[in-house]
Amino acid sequence: MKRLFTLALFGLFSISASVVFADNNVTIQLKWVTQTQFAGYYVAQDKGFYKDEGLNVTIKPGGPDIGPQQVLAGGGADVAVDWMPSALAAREKGMGTVNIAQPFKSSGMMLTCRKDRGVNSTSDLKGKNLGVWYFGNEYPFLSWMNKLGLPTDGSANGVTVFKQGWDILPLTQGDADCVSTMAYNEYWQVLAEGLKPEELTVFRYEDMGVATLEDGLYVLEENLKDAAFVDKMVRFVRASMKGWKYAEENQAEAAEIVVENDDSGAQTIEANTIQMGEIAKLTAGSNGALDPADYERTVNSLMTGGSDPVITKKPTGAWSHTITDAALK
Repeated sequence: MKRLFTLALFGLFSISASVVFADNNVTIQLKWVTQTQFAGYYVAQDKGFYKDEGLNVTIKPGGPDIGPQQVLAGGGADVAVDWMPSALAAREKGMGTVNIAQPFKSSGMMLTCRKDRGVNSTSDLKGKNLGVWYFGNEYPFLSWMNKLGLPTDGSANGVTVFKQGWDILPLTQGDADCVSTMAYNEYWQVLAEGLKPEELTVFRYEDMGVATLEDGLYVLEENLKDAAFVDKMVRFVRASMKGWKYAEENQAEAAEIVVENDDSGAQTIEANTIQMGEIAKLTAGSNGALDPADYERTVNSLMTGGSDPVITKKPTGAWSHTITDAALK
């Protein structure tokens, strides 16, 4: 009887322990493949910052056909990295996701064009074919085109848009006039393919006045009613921001950590070190808390400029300082 009681007690303890452990599991869905765009999370994992907070974190890389909002809605992640335009567009359509932290202060999005295809200013975009990323990445572009008064339906007075994939070959091989690039990634791929900076016209969204917030952390609104989930996110954000600041100050080491976590073998330390230098410019100035002024700028950009704005009304409840107020104190 004593043996049976001991076994029963051991079984009860094991079940309780597994439940506690499960409560400390966090799955984060990234917006793109493993690269230094997400260095803060990989650094936090590698340096034990998550472990110090009692968390067991799983980092899920993204890809061209993975929508972070859809993954969240389907229960495939607790928290996701996404751009605010896609999050706000999804929210207007009824999906309740909330921004709980904003590690990126500035936008790295650009449209990179060939001068030999006649693109030297925004007035030259009419009639051109432009590569655009989808799965939520198209919203800043569409907002910009609206402001320029350029239809995206391929008409003579507008632009022709094609769905851009992983690479920038349509531009470098001369099939496209312009493609979407990030300051920390695809732009450098264009240069690596042989085109020179003086042969390119680059439109930075920041300079165009249509920059929107990128790479924020989003959760389902309903989960913020759960005290245990909130506590878990407080610890997650605190450790993640510690990872981001470490990455800013130790860029070469951060690049190495990212490459070590890339299962595809496609990443190189050299490329990621360059990339990390650009990423650090975008995270600089952020302690992780969303700046309401940056949020308003994003909303205004998405609501104005044309007959078909990305969002039609100002969102309510789309962001919260609940997590960062507790994590950063």
